[in-house]
Amino acid sequence: MTPLDVERLHQALALAENAIGLSDPNPRVGCVIGHEDGRVLGTGSTQLAGSAHAEVMALRQAQAAGHDTRGATAWVTLEPCAHHGRTPPCADALIAAGLARVVAATVDPNPRVAGRGLQRLRDARLGVELADEATALAARELNIGFFSRHERGRPWVRLKVAATLDGRTSLPDGTSQWITGAQARADGHAWRRRAGAVLTGIGTALSDDPRLDVRLVATTVQPLRVVVDSGLRLPVTARLLAAPGQALVVGARADGPAAALLRQAGAEVWACPGAVTQVDLAGVLQELGRRDVNEVHVEAGPRLNGALIENGLVDELLVYMAPSLLGPGLGFVDWPTLPALAQAHRWRIVEATMVGEDLRLRLRAPAHGKGIPPVENFDILATHLPKRSTTC
Repeated sequence: MTPLDVERLHQALALAENAIGLSDPNPRVGCVIGHEDGRVLGTGSTQLAGSAHAEVMALRQAQAAGHDTRGATAWVTLEPCAHHGRTPPCADALIAAGLARVVAATVDPNPRVAGRGLQRLRDARLGVELADEATALAARELNIGFFSRHERGRPWVRLKVAATLDGRTSLPDGTSQWITGAQARADGHAWRRRAGAVLTGIGTALSDDPRLDVRLVATTVQPLRVVVDSGLRLPVTARLLAAPGQALVVGARADGPAAALLRQAGAEVWACPGAVTQVDLAGVLQELGRRDVNEVHVEAGPRLNGALIENGLVDELLVYMAPSLLGPGLGFVDWPTLPALAQAHRWRIVEATMVGEDLRLRLRAPAHGKGIPPVENFDILATHLPKRSTTC
């Protein structure tokens, strides 16, 4: 690739960030169309699912400005699609527009695409190139849940915690509002906006009565709100049932009077039984993957947090640490005492950023499944993480 290729792909990555909170379950994609002499003809990013993709948006902008796209290059953050979904194939649109060359940051993991888009472009005698490793990793990071869903069969799971310096998330009576400051809370909503689903447990739903919607930052699409509630104890007056978007209550069973009342209140009730009248957490994530959820944002209590981590279901920790000491109180995980220090759950810090007066830490598990880049590479992706302002 040329230096211009790298510059244009990074411009396309910045455009792709505009699709956060908009394009799910489709990937966040950006596209720049222009010439090798530096002229830019059009730019675009993915719109609402069922609407135009990034390539089509860039072509429309170029055409609206009266530009001739014949012989131009498209720089795009993900392989152009080659299948008919809710929209026609983007590869065909680029071919029809007379482009001479396409530079893609990475191949689409969707098996309906997976190289077919690039091959269609080659068959039409367009030049096709793929990005360097650093740019490809940045493109994957922006769509890490999309890659996770297609390559592992489940969403990327990010567990958010607000804690004091001594690791407390609340007083012994459960009081937790507010551990961190307003800027950190707004930042947390920006991470909610990335997710296709926000997951909590019945304990948090009963004690805090959270809304779990995105309201402190602008968004177009609200995430699905999921409550793990084995005994279907969620009251029909729960605020998360009234918030914008849909609610899913997952129990060990989905029949009976409680289920009927929850459905009357507008919730979907689904059974995913596990052992000893509990919910099968791995099964919940697999189901969310089948529902095209790319990222799951967990805001739960210590019991559910501990169960998710113990079962290897958490990919990333998002920890907001307040500069305070609370003393006696609840921690953010609840599990049996470990017999030795060597059995501690180890994580790697990939980011440490001040958000207002609080410290935001992001940590990732030392190993992930197929298709997830090794954590050692994430340090080079800082320019394509959520914006490091106090409100994202």
